Amino acid sequence: MENIIEIRDVSLQIKKEQILKHVSMDLEEGKIHGLVGRNGSGKTMLMKCICGFIKITEGEIKVENKIVGKDIDFPQNIGFIIETPGFIPYYSGYKNLRLLAGLRNKIGKQEVKDAMTAVGLDYKLKRSVKKYSLGMRQRLGIAQAIMEKPSILILDEPFNGLDKEGVEEMRKYLIKLKEDNTTVLICSHSTEDIHVLCDTVAEMEKGVLKKIR
Repeated sequence: MENIIEIRDVSLQIKKEQILKHVSMDLEEGKIHGLVGRNGSGKTMLMKCICGFIKITEGEIKVENKIVGKDIDFPQNIGFIIETPGFIPYYSGYKNLRLLAGLRNKIGKQEVKDAMTAVGLDYKLKRSVKKYSLGMRQRLGIAQAIMEKPSILILDEPFNGLDKEGVEEMRKYLIKLKEDNTTVLICSHSTEDIHVLCDTVAEMEKGVLKKIR
């Protein structure tokens, strides 16, 4: 299998704080990769760097053989949830996703409907997002991440707010995506999520990456 993401000797310094320290890792295509560590260990910052949201201080990140920040500003084929998904609170979930889909015009109404259905949401529901439960909002975030059928998914604590049944549904869905050759990088505090889903696991500690398996 080819490496779809390559991280080489990446460091990140913000003001005087060293956030990432010489991080290197490869993510093989078509696998689910886990990232674990305490709060403040650098996991979320690494994900933001991969997506091009934060410019690294040293090193190189390649996504699909293109250098982030040099060949491309933002990788085109990444879907992501990083931190709390933000939506327009007085619009419905469907309207929010239609607006987001319009930014790149890669998909139409049917793909938005399909994504909402895949995560267990009713696209016909007129309820505004501000009246969604935490679990519904999280499902909408996952729908946003998958609706353009990206080749890579970056998911930071994607199961927050989901009940046990919802977590099980989402796990099955991610495994199905993997079978369709989607590459997933997932960060979770749940040991069970990591054990059930991940082909590889790496641990972040104080900005340093340690391979576990």
